[in-house]
Amino acid sequence: MPVKQVSMRKIKECLRMKWSCGLSHEKIAKALGLSKGVVSKYAQLAVAAGLDWERVSSLDEAELQRLLIPCVKRTRGARHVPDWAIAHREMHKKGVTLQLLWEEYVDAHAGVDTYRYTQFCNLYHGYAATLKRSMRQIHRAGEKLFIDYAGPTVPFTDQFTGEISQAHIFVAVLGASNYTYACATVKETQADWLHGLAGALSFIGGVPEMIVPDCPKALITNADRYEPIINRTAQDCARHYGTVILPARPRHPQDKALAEVGVQIVERWILARLRRRCFFSLAELNRAIRPLLDDLNRRPFQKKDGCREEWFHLLDRPVLKALPAYPYEIANFKYCKVNIDYHVDIEGHYYSVPHNLVRQQLEARITSTTVELLLRGNRVACHAKSAKRGAHTTIAEHMPAAHRAHLEWSPQRLLNWGRDIGANTHLIVDHQLTSKPHPEMGYRACLGLLSLARQHGNERLEAACARAVSLGALNRRSVVNILKAGLDSQPLPITPTEQHAEQTDWISPHHANVRGPGYYH
Repeated sequence: MPVKQVSMRKIKECLRMKWSCGLSHEKIAKALGLSKGVVSKYAQLAVAAGLDWERVSSLDEAELQRLLIPCVKRTRGARHVPDWAIAHREMHKKGVTLQLLWEEYVDAHAGVDTYRYTQFCNLYHGYAATLKRSMRQIHRAGEKLFIDYAGPTVPFTDQFTGEISQAHIFVAVLGASNYTYACATVKETQADWLHGLAGALSFIGGVPEMIVPDCPKALITNADRYEPIINRTAQDCARHYGTVILPARPRHPQDKALAEVGVQIVERWILARLRRRCFFSLAELNRAIRPLLDDLNRRPFQKKDGCREEWFHLLDRPVLKALPAYPYEIANFKYCKVNIDYHVDIEGHYYSVPHNLVRQQLEARITSTTVELLLRGNRVACHAKSAKRGAHTTIAEHMPAAHRAHLEWSPQRLLNWGRDIGANTHLIVDHQLTSKPHPEMGYRACLGLLSLARQHGNERLEAACARAVSLGALNRRSVVNILKAGLDSQPLPITPTEQHAEQTDWISPHHANVRGPGYYH
């Protein structure tokens, strides 16, 4: 163990207990909170320096240190000093530890006097302590993206109405490289947060392992210190990108120190430069932010080599996960119960689900273009969103077999079927379809006639329909009664027109008693 890690007071007390009190190394170690090896080491150093307790007792701590430490240095040559800036950069990479860096340092300088592992760690931590406080935190490459909103807003004026609105500035910072993104949004709503996050992920061209916001109400339902509850839409966004949202503890800004520093840097190097400019739309403001953002990421670090952009391509970019094919589309969620007609009510429109889910509770995922129905997280139906209130959107596969068969019938198909059986059957079918306000209202009666054809055959059905037509009873009930009574096999009744024709057929127009029209002139 290096000498500087143990105070001279303890060294002096250690030597007193050994030489003056005659205690064993084990008892000395237990009394002073040291290891036996450390006690033995200092005892050997003191003997090598030609010291005894009479001499040591008269020395102050500085003099004792001067006499002991050179003994260590005289046994070693000049050590090779590592490049701590490179070591600090490597520590940001995933899986890299000080143990690994020390082993690589020793291997790279074989034959040269090198630091032992403990002193290597102490020297590294001493270097890290000289950097900014925020930089002393070790962030793994590709691990965290910190997001927040800047305090100041930027005004922009509607060029048509003259109304002045305040744009809010969304900021995102990658942990390892400090690579920074900023954009303007209308407000700080849930949609604005997720829109800013989607823009940040698109800007960096990948997805980190975690997203770290503070605890905005737009994303966090319950900002509990130990078990925060993230709202359903934010969870859905994280699932879409294959990452997780890990909010910082409430009232602990140190948990997202990089975001706090990133906000300050954006305020200084972007917002301050835009303070005298006038903007007439949010898009114009974002166009002005982009070149300043690129300039910010290329500005050299003050206490480290390189810039944010260089560190991003060296550290974060290689380990980021790939973006999904499409950016996230804001979705709202609601619970709904399936009605007995296997449809659910979403914003006044009715969407079908598989009929075996009747009376079950589903979760609806609603975007601007689609409606997805989920059962315990699994999608059971998906429809294009419709704005027609009171209307139905039905998929045939969701219907029971009997309902599907009914749906497959059309007015023309029913008319063709009636024509195939006979003219009278066709006449009744046509009457059922045309006498109702809507053709579908006559489907059931027509399908009822189809069932009579299966029971009695086409010939009897046509005969029964002929009798019903002759009686002016163009409905299914009349046809059923005729078939039940067997009247379809009886001669058709003579209509009044036919009876008059029979009565006048025997009268000859040339009979002597028949007066012609000339008689009345």
